[in-house]
Amino acid sequence: MGLLAVSFAMATVSARDQETRERKIRVWAQAAAVPVQSLFSGAVGGVGGLFEYFGNMRRAAGENEALRARLAETEARLREAEAAGAENERLRGLLGLNEGSELETVAARVVARDPSQWFDSVIINRGSSSGIEVNMPVVTPEGVVGRVAAVSPVSAQVMLLTDERAAAGAAVGQLEGTHALGSVRGFGANGLLDMRYVSGLEQLPAVGTPVLTTGQDGIYPRGLKLGEVVEAKAGTATTSHEIKVRPSARLNSLSEVAVLLYRPPPRAVPTPTPVPQQRNGSKGGGSER
Repeated sequence: MGLLAVSFAMATVSARDQETRERKIRVWAQAAAVPVQSLFSGAVGGVGGLFEYFGNMRRAAGENEALRARLAETEARLREAEAAGAENERLRGLLGLNEGSELETVAARVVARDPSQWFDSVIINRGSSSGIEVNMPVVTPEGVVGRVAAVSPVSAQVMLLTDERAAAGAAVGQLEGTHALGSVRGFGANGLLDMRYVSGLEQLPAVGTPVLTTGQDGIYPRGLKLGEVVEAKAGTATTSHEIKVRPSARLNSLSEVAVLLYRPPPRAVPTPTPVPQQRNGSKGGGSER
């Protein structure tokens, strides 16, 4: 039996397929190993595909993050370009004040504002190094903003028209189309101006009547727009007319302004007329000294 078993095993091992001449035991072993190999290959392929999927997701997430960063940068540049374009338009409008006028202007940006209720002023980013001096007028294309109250080499403080302290440098305004003149000064926290001491007014002005500078205050040149009349009440025998004016410039939303490098012409000082002196003659034949 043992010999028969050994003989059968040897015959099996040495048996070959007649067509392929492959050992039959090898073919049988391969056939038996195919299911196991298929299962193992499928498992390895699934795990490899899973890792590849996670790798692709990680790369996609990185690419998405880079695209989002690039998109945010592009949007920021677009906003900056739009803001720069709008600022250039406003600055061109400010510099356009030179047209038809011999006044030189310096464009400036508002960088700070006085937050107090009663005193209204702003800080601009231009100073004496740009030729700005105290009491120079500050304007926008809409109208007068105020005057320079203090100056440093690189900045200046601008006192707005609505500041009650501006009474010391109140503008002399004229109602358009009339010969009526008056002092225009800040009226308080309501954002209006008060036109006082009006002279030459034959009848009350209509609402919307423009008020222009006359140049007689020694600060603002002639012809600048201060504002428009919003209220007018007739005075009595002892009181003057009450005229309220809304500033033309949007003082609550200033971003860019123009400083007029305006120096009023010196006022002529009247020359005193000399009084002739009389000699005192001696009486009674005395000698003259």
